[in-house]
Amino acid sequence: MGPLTVSPMGFGTWAWGNQLLWGYQPSMDSQLQQVFNLAVENGINLFDTADSYGTGRLNGQSEKLLGKFIREFQGEKRIRDEIVIATKFAAYPWRLTSGQFVQACRASRDRMQIEQIGIGQLHWSTANYAPPQELALWNGLVAMYEKGLVKAVGFSNYGPKQLVKIHDYLKARGVPLCSAQVQFSLLSMGEDQMEIKNICDCLEIRLISYSPLGLGMLTGKYTPSRLPQGPRGLLFKQVLPGLKPLLVSLREIAEKRCKTIPQVAINWCICKGTIPIPGVKTVKQAEENLGALGWRLSSNELLQLDYAAQESPRRMIQNIFQTK
Repeated sequence: MGPLTVSPMGFGTWAWGNQLLWGYQPSMDSQLQQVFNLAVENGINLFDTADSYGTGRLNGQSEKLLGKFIREFQGEKRIRDEIVIATKFAAYPWRLTSGQFVQACRASRDRMQIEQIGIGQLHWSTANYAPPQELALWNGLVAMYEKGLVKAVGFSNYGPKQLVKIHDYLKARGVPLCSAQVQFSLLSMGEDQMEIKNICDCLEIRLISYSPLGLGMLTGKYTPSRLPQGPRGLLFKQVLPGLKPLLVSLREIAEKRCKTIPQVAINWCICKGTIPIPGVKTVKQAEENLGALGWRLSSNELLQLDYAAQESPRRMIQNIFQTK
């Protein structure tokens, strides 16, 4: 991934500090440390976070926890030094200059207490609602890269057209774009997602696929009569009834492979040439996600899943900030 070497799968840390959607409590921190240790001890070195992760007074908590876990990791120094933190900077309405994004980058670095951030990413584009702010975002990436605050730069939630624009702009400024992060899974596979993937391949940008398990809908744990609590339950109630063809195929392949449904869904993302970053809250989830590595779905299995996804009438709703 640009100047960095990353594992074929990373871990997402949206839940580390988010009480509203994921029910985070500080009492979970010791288990999250175990999750982190288990991940790096098994070769995972990419962790994705954001300066907006964490709700209310816990804003920035995900970054703080990641920094703490790195400092307290008891394993080999070589392993610790190879960890790549990819954090995202929110396009808040009051961040109107490149200098404000540099300040945001420094604040993230301070929260994590690290010398240099691996990948500095724009969390979303403002092209849909505040086009004049977009140039400040791009110049912010340039400035934080030139000042050595980040090793590489990337972005999140950019569609095909904006992707090409930001790539060309950064290239003209001498800043290589190393990653593009979009919602990419069997549940969100569509023309835009595949076009983004093809453009990334042509421009030598690595695609990071977030929500590879569709917020949990591709785990096989939930049914229309057994839904998670909170806002996710409302979404699941709309989408799950239309996922039967896909979930049946996932279960069939999982049983044949002696794998779990989430492991098959994550492996599909890897086989498509992306780097999935499933979220993890527990050691059990981390162990299961690690089981997606070290093997590959066959071409026939990939075709079966692609077809089943197309036959499932419901899709994951796209991020409201996703651009064209």
